[in-house]
Amino acid sequence: MASLNVGNLGEYLREQRRTAQLSLRQLADAAGVSNPYLSQIERGLRKPSAEVLQQVAKALRISAETLYVRAGILDEKERDELETRAVILADPSINERQKQVLLQIYDSFRKENAAEAAAAAHAAAIADAEAAAAHEAAAAADTHADAAPGPDADAAPGSPADVPDAETPLK
Repeated sequence: MASLNVGNLGEYLREQRRTAQLSLRQLADAAGVSNPYLSQIERGLRKPSAEVLQQVAKALRISAETLYVRAGILDEKERDELETRAVILADPSINERQKQVLLQIYDSFRKENAAEAAAAAHAAAIADAEAAAAHEAAAAADTHADAAPGPDADAAPGSPADVPDAETPLK
């Protein structure tokens, strides 16, 4: 059986299991999965579901989000937000009301920063479009100037059109 592309999930699980001083069988029992299935996950032969990863994480007493990132289910950015929330909710030194207020403030800062980033991206896109339009206009003007005949283009060399008028000051 070929190895699946699940990052380094299997290696990470094995390392966490050994750190917790659990045998493969003990972890499988604690997580409620079969011993052979867990072995296949550790060897990269199976890609576990989010539910199985959550059970394994709970048995290892580690963050399920970390396993989700390692398995490619969740990206790093989402994990950071979830971990921040988990840390706030798990803090025993603050009460539930304080946790909810902190989460509301955290959410408002994230929304404010996202709005600012979107506005900056929009302004940059407008500036890029204006620069491209200016460049196109300059290129069109150059093309038009090259193609258009100059004043008195039909006059023969040495004709009165080429000779400055006595009353016209020279430049």
